[in-house]
Amino acid sequence: MTRSAPSHPIVIGHRGACGYRPEHTRAAYELAFALGADAIEPDIVATRDGVLVVRHENEISGTTDVATRAEFAERRTTKHIDGIALTGWFTEDFTWAELATLRARERIPALRKSSASFDGAFGLLRLRDVFDLIDDASIDVPRPLSMVAEIKHATYFESIGLPLDELFAAEVNEAGWNEGDGRLVIESFEKHVLDQVYARGIYGKRVYLIEASGKPFDEVARLGSAAAHYADALTDAGLYALAGHVDGVSVDKKLILEIDAAGDVTGKSELVDSAHAAGLEIYCWTLRPENKFLSRSFRTGKVSADFGAWQSEFALIMGTGIDGVFADHPDLAVAVRAEL
Repeated sequence: MTRSAPSHPIVIGHRGACGYRPEHTRAAYELAFALGADAIEPDIVATRDGVLVVRHENEISGTTDVATRAEFAERRTTKHIDGIALTGWFTEDFTWAELATLRARERIPALRKSSASFDGAFGLLRLRDVFDLIDDASIDVPRPLSMVAEIKHATYFESIGLPLDELFAAEVNEAGWNEGDGRLVIESFEKHVLDQVYARGIYGKRVYLIEASGKPFDEVARLGSAAAHYADALTDAGLYALAGHVDGVSVDKKLILEIDAAGDVTGKSELVDSAHAAGLEIYCWTLRPENKFLSRSFRTGKVSADFGAWQSEFALIMGTGIDGVFADHPDLAVAVRAEL
């Protein structure tokens, strides 16, 4: 089959089409591609027996039915993950065989009641299942399909004897996805794990995720209070320093939108231009149409779950020249892209 070049910017199904189906499920991923996404984004964490699974966090009480399962009640515990105390159930305390018995649930049911109606309909997936899913979907889709794999909490997992870089490299090689064909993008909020994966011979595109505030935990773990802020990476000097170590950056959409004193919002193309000048691609997250997630000037009505003037916000972001966007509803981002 002849593959057409992807449109610009590319649209990445954030945890699949998680605006319509519970995130990180087969249905969410398959629907994302059906709705026009160029890529899907699995978040990667590990089980006790070293199997990589796709969940937004290693704490899974909000996205599975684990809290209702009497046989796992004693596994509820409190841990410090990246310096934050969390109480719940954690993937690293389960084998894959145990996690495979759980069912997925909508993470924000009050906002996404339609998606929540699918609670219990789908099981959990391993990373290897997602590789197979994309391979299968690519047979019938005339555009190239890819994976943007986010490695989560790498410093924490390494500290408990589950090195995600090693486990991830083994999975990529076993799946035959280390062919340098552009299908694999690897991202993380911790740059060190991107270096580790590269050192293991995995040469997918590397993207450094950057928060609107705070410091990367790998640097905090290494340097304490002397760790640099995420913001330091987005100066001209910081972007040029990243070039050669990563292929791109991916930022909170707040950093792409500029709000003036009157509350008017415009697209902030300066950051996009600076990244491109440094030889880096730039992406942003996350495009969502609900009032709760839109910039204040794009909200309509008083109901958080209602869609606001999402077309206007999406268009501002996508019109900056950005290389890719993450969207919970990929079809909406595709529709706006078509009008650019």
